[in-house]
Parts: sequence; structure tokens; C-alpha cells
Amino acid sequence: MVFVESLTQEAASIALPGLGRALVAAGKLEQKAAEDLYKKAQSSRTSFIAEVTESGAVSAADLAHTMSSAYAVPLIDIGSIDIERLPKDLLDKKICSDFRIVVLSKRNNRLLIATADPADQQMSEKIKFATQLGVDWVIAEYDKLNKLVSSQSVSLNEAMDQIVGGDFEFDDLATDAVVPDSADKASEVDDAPVVKFLHKMLLDAFNMRASDLHFEPYENTYRVRFRIDGELREIAAPPVAIKEKLASRIKVISRMDISEKRVPQDGRMKLNVSPGRTIDFRVSTLPTLFGEKIVIRILDPSSAKVGIDALGYEPEEKARLMSAIVRPYGMVLVTGPTGSGKTVSLYTCLNILNKPGINISTAEDPSEINLPGVNQVNVNEKAGLTFAAALRAFMRQDPDVIMVGEIRDLETADIAIKAAQTGHMVLSTLHTNDAPTTLTRMMNMGIPTFNIAASVILITAQRLARRLCPTCKAPLDVPRKALLEAGFKSEDLDGSWTPYKPIGCSACNNGYKGRVGIYQVMPISEEIQRIILRGGSALDIAQQAGKEGVRTLRESGLLKVRQGMTSLEEVLSVTNE
Repeated sequence: MVFVESLTQEAASIALPGLGRALVAAGKLEQKAAEDLYKKAQSSRTSFIAEVTESGAVSAADLAHTMSSAYAVPLIDIGSIDIERLPKDLLDKKICSDFRIVVLSKRNNRLLIATADPADQQMSEKIKFATQLGVDWVIAEYDKLNKLVSSQSVSLNEAMDQIVGGDFEFDDLATDAVVPDSADKASEVDDAPVVKFLHKMLLDAFNMRASDLHFEPYENTYRVRFRIDGELREIAAPPVAIKEKLASRIKVISRMDISEKRVPQDGRMKLNVSPGRTIDFRVSTLPTLFGEKIVIRILDPSSAKVGIDALGYEPEEKARLMSAIVRPYGMVLVTGPTGSGKTVSLYTCLNILNKPGINISTAEDPSEINLPGVNQVNVNEKAGLTFAAALRAFMRQDPDVIMVGEIRDLETADIAIKAAQTGHMVLSTLHTNDAPTTLTRMMNMGIPTFNIAASVILITAQRLARRLCPTCKAPLDVPRKALLEAGFKSEDLDGSWTPYKPIGCSACNNGYKGRVGIYQVMPISEEIQRIILRGGSALDIAQQAGKEGVRTLRESGLLKVRQGMTSLEEVLSVTNE
């Protein structure tokens, strides 16, 4: 009798969870059966609801209807939910996976969550603690809910494998970054698909002739865009969940502070694309509302070695430039907006001048392409290494050729001009619209006109226009009046040439493939020096340059149209001053 009473007390002491009590109260389970299932769930470390449904004691549909009635909670068909429209990152995926729940929406300060067991107090408390939000429940069938949660809980590795596929083998990124301990090493192994995805993006960008990669996080989406031939194209939309790991990976190999996400950072990394072929990348991070936007600039050293003939100079323009840069002293300026190819033009000139008997020093912010045989210096304003400070140091280094990345202020301009007047060839850039306005800009900076006239020997302004795809370009019928309004002269319209338009094919980007330079190469003649000395305007200088055979940017662009290299629409776009 005592033994029986002890068994009864032991049975009574088993505290069933809310789900179990509701099923017993609804007559779906006997008390003893419910207790046995609960013990089994505890011993096997599974959830009670999983044990109930998987054992067949209560069907998932029956359980859902029972819980909906018992707790007066709406019942939904989770199978009709559009997975793509579900909100992301409102609740930690581990919590969703542990409790088999799906967040359906957020309204004000409350989450709407689908569950099969709204009686789970531990789940409710954990969600409220993690989100600091209230919770409204809806009931869903456990088997359908479990399937949906499992599909959403695919590991990041599997998701990235699906994105990238399994057919890629990439060279390792060359980096000096050091993994400090075994935990970090394990993390790097876990992130292998992210590494694989990053490698694929970098190599795709290189193969597609992109100049920049943009990794952009938004509230519910994440996109990757490439700038190809000057235009941004959306390339991929990976899962939002990878943004943190991808940013961390890029920052590690770019030698940035991986823990700092509040301020912009800059770094560099390398990719080995083939034996003996390495591509440099300049990396910039920027904190945004929904994560760090990362822009990677491709710095291909081969672009500085293409040769001056490949840049698109006309024969007379090339002759003027070559004549200027081989002079023993003077200043040559390259002008144009950001992205107009000024750096490639300067590096091409440096490669021409780079001989064993010539000492070349450059001050850049930052140095984009490594040039063997050239002494390159990165300016560091925080440390006091400004363009002006670097130039002063260069003057004590016995230079023959000096390249200044950009003349930004009077101090830098003054030192550069003095260097040009004391037996050095100085190459530099300014951000001006065309060659004549460069001279007036220097006057406005406070540089004496006699210094400008005595030091500057040539100015080249440039733009980059998209080159028509030779495979698919097609003739375009343009009215004569429109051609004249665009800037063509009557004698140009002699019927010996045809304007072309872009069409688009598998080998190009909307009818364009690559870019071609448009140049205004203006030597500083004696007459232009006189105009400078008397403080003449940019218009006066332009008129004199025109008399001396210097084409404007628009005229150079129209010449490229006549040669079939680019379209009239493109030239009008890039030379629309």
C-alpha cells in the first residue's frame, strides 16, 4: 500500500508543460501517455511537441486546432506564406531554430510570430529579452512550421555554396594579416564559403573589366554592384545574413580594424589571378544605417603599361605630350573630373620616363599602382606628411622627375612651380573642366601669373567615353541639323562617314565595350604666355588655343564619333559642360 502511494505521489509530482496540460484537458491525450512522452522528450533532449507529433500520439493538424481553441489564438496555414516576403533579422536565427518559430511581421513595438506552442513561457521570455518587443502569436501546424524553419535555418555555409556553386577554384588572397589564435583560425575555416564568394566577386569583376566593386547593405536586401565602363551594374544579391561575415573577411585581409564599425576605414589587399600576376585592390568602408558599405577599387598594374598609343591620343596630341614630358624641366598638368583616367595617363608618362638614369619620385594620396623603379610616397596628413612636405623632401633627394598626385592648395602649387623652375620635370593633376580654365584656376589660387607662364609647358584635359562594341554597333540615321547643333562643321558632313549607335550583344555591356580617351592637349605657346601675364580670361586662352590648332574636348569627342569609336550620345554626355 505504501509502495502504491509513493508511485501515485511520484506521478502527481510530474509537472507537464502547458502544451501537455492543454492536450490532456482537451481529451487528446491520457495523463499517463502525456507524462510518458514528456519523460521521453527529456531523456532524449528533444522538445515535448516534437515527441508528441513524431510519435503519432496527436497529429500536427489536430494539435494546431486544439491549441488554437485552448488559447484563443488565430490559426494560419503556414504553407501559404511567401518566404521571400518574410522580414529578416528581426530575431536571432538560433532562437527561431531552437523553438521552431517564424517571425511574420513587426508592427509598432510588437512582433507577430507563428508557433505551434504558444504556452511555452521560456520561449516568450527569451524573445522579449532578445528584442525588447511584445509578442502576438498565431498557431501553425508543427510539421509545416518545422519544414519552413529548417529551410530558413540553412547554414550560412550551405547558402553560400548554393550561391557560388562548387566548380570554382581560386588562388588565395595574398595578405600579411595574422590570425592571432586558434579560435580565429576556426572562424576562418567556418567562413570558407564567404571567402569563396568574395574570390568569385573579385575575379568576376576583373574578368568583366570592372573598375570598382560595391557591397551595399540595406534593411532587407544586400546587393553587389560592379562599375563597368563607368556605369554601375547590379551583379548579385546574396543573403543579408552574410553582410557581417563578408565585411569582416574583407577587413581582415585588408588589414583594417575588424572591431571598428563606427568610422570609415581604408586598406589594401591583393589577389593572385595567375602565376606571376597579382592584382591590387584599394578598399574603403563606410558605416551606413544597415551595416558597412564597402567599395573595392581594382588597381591593375598592367593598366599603367598599356602604352600611350592605347589611350586614344590622336597623332598630333601624342606628339605634343611626348615633346613636353621629355623636356628637362617644366610642369605638365592633367585635368578632369574623378574617374576620367588622369592616374593612368600620368602613370603611362612615368613609365615612358622610367629609365635607369632618371630619378623619379611621386607623392600620392594614396599610391594606386606600384611602379618598380619609381620612389612612391603615400601622403599622411595626420602624421604631417602632406603633399607640400613630401615635395620639400623630394627637393633634397636629387630628383629628375616629380609627380604630385594633386595640387590642392597654394603651398603645394608654390613648391611644385619652384621645382619646375629649378631644373625638374613636374607632373600633377587638377580638377578642372578643360585646359584653359586650369590656368585661371591657378591664378585664382594666388599663384603669380609670371610663375605660371614660366613653369607650365602643357595642359591636357581628358574624359573617358564608352567605346562602341565592334560586334553589334549599327549605323544611326541622324538629321543634318542635329549633327550641326552637336558641333560638327558643314565640311565634316561630306558623307564619307556614318555615326553608329549601340545595340547590345553577349560580348558587351548594352552596346559598349571598354572606353576610349577624349583629350584636349594644349601646349603653352608664347602667345598664351602673354595672355597669362596680362591676366587674360579662360575664354581668351581658349580662343588663342583654337587658333593654334588645339581641339576642344567636344571637338575631340566628335572626331571619335567620325572614326566610329563611340556614339554621338556618349560624347554629348561626357562633354556636356
